[in-house]
Amino acid sequence: MTRILIADDHTIMREGLKRILDGIEDIQVVAEAVDGFDTLEKVRTTEFDVLLMDLSMPGRSGVDLIRQIKDEFPKLPILILTMHEEEQYAVRAIRAGARGYLTKESAGTQLVTALRKVASGRPYISIEVAEQLAMSAMPADDSQPHTSLSDREFEVFTHLVKGKSITEIGELLHLSVKTVSTHKTRIMQKMNMSNLSDLVQYAVAHHLL
Repeated sequence: MTRILIADDHTIMREGLKRILDGIEDIQVVAEAVDGFDTLEKVRTTEFDVLLMDLSMPGRSGVDLIRQIKDEFPKLPILILTMHEEEQYAVRAIRAGARGYLTKESAGTQLVTALRKVASGRPYISIEVAEQLAMSAMPADDSQPHTSLSDREFEVFTHLVKGKSITEIGELLHLSVKTVSTHKTRIMQKMNMSNLSDLVQYAVAHHLL
């Protein structure tokens, strides 16, 4: 029996996932978490085999949360379930320690297979993500600007292009306004952009929204 902890801030999504898994003889949902802090608490206090986690939740989330969990529980398999289809999100999640990456659109048909794979110690990633991981290990002369961002900068970037203010981003990521502003400045410099409108246009063009 593979015991699952579902971490997602949307009740409807958690219920939908449980419905998909209901009746699967070798998989059992044993706990749920509603945000990043709740996820950490449940990981530390609950007996389970695989963490099925949304990439974007209130509180600590994303790559930062994956790294925190892997630091404390290096052998715990993490399967990311997210709305983000762009491979860049997947590459960063896998590098941080996730064993699998699945989009929510694919959950209905691929979730059970993905959970069984990561529970058995094997990765679950798409061909496109595998190619991105391979390419990222090679020297590149013409890499896309957003790939040069650190994981934290990329996280701030995604919130900026969604219209979040610096104050809102600070609250979401538990960072000071000054720190977020510094990240924003570095993002602009690294991506050679002069204003937020340029960032948004770039995000749309590269399917990062």
